[in-house]
Amino acid sequence: MRPIKNAFQVVLMLMGLVAVGLLSAIATMSIAIHGAEVQVPALTGMTVADARSQTAGLGLNLDVDNRYYSGDVAAGHILTQSPAPGTVVRREWLVRVSESLGPQKVEVPSVVGHGEREAALALRRVGLEVGVTARLPYSDAAEGTVIAQDPPAHAQGIARPSVNLLVAAASDDVPDGFLMPELVGLPFANAQALLARVGIHTAAPTMVNVAVPPVGSEGQPIRPPVKPSSVLSQVPMAGARVDQSTLVHLSVAQ
Repeated sequence: MRPIKNAFQVVLMLMGLVAVGLLSAIATMSIAIHGAEVQVPALTGMTVADARSQTAGLGLNLDVDNRYYSGDVAAGHILTQSPAPGTVVRREWLVRVSESLGPQKVEVPSVVGHGEREAALALRRVGLEVGVTARLPYSDAAEGTVIAQDPPAHAQGIARPSVNLLVAAASDDVPDGFLMPELVGLPFANAQALLARVGIHTAAPTMVNVAVPPVGSEGQPIRPPVKPSSVLSQVPMAGARVDQSTLVHLSVAQ
């Protein structure tokens, strides 16, 4: 009996040692995992150089994903970031930020009445880009002529260095018929005016409260914030056939 009892004690001792070893391994893995994690610091308002230095010190990578004009944040400082401050991520994680270009100092030229190519050249000449180009059948202007622009001429405080254009397309074959232009992103007043020029009316806008969007997570692009009074959605959709009897419904950012 004694040899059996001794063997049983040895087995218990071995099992205890295995359990201790497993607990130790789990604790070591936990320490290693948490040791590889870090909190994302608050970078908004910092210079890009300072933000890069701070994130590098924490073992994070910084990428300037986009640049926007801003009347509130000085040029070279960070407007938005993703992930948000306080988010726990792994070391070597990519933190995406957008950089301020400072206030828009370029006066937007008037390109209404110009040809599309001529308008693009005029914008590039002052450091601006052509943004969205929408086309609308319009009998009062030659095909390819710019009939509206956003932002309008002489606008200041532009959020992005681009100008959206509405260009006259060939007259529609169907009398009083038009193709619905893309209005999403335009100020409501501009969208309403564009439609009114061809006799199409808009219903009272549906106002929508829009929260400031996150910059985006790992692998996603940075999204600029939505401007107040800009069109969020439209019915009918862009490209649909409409006429003067169509009532257009627009959702607009509060």
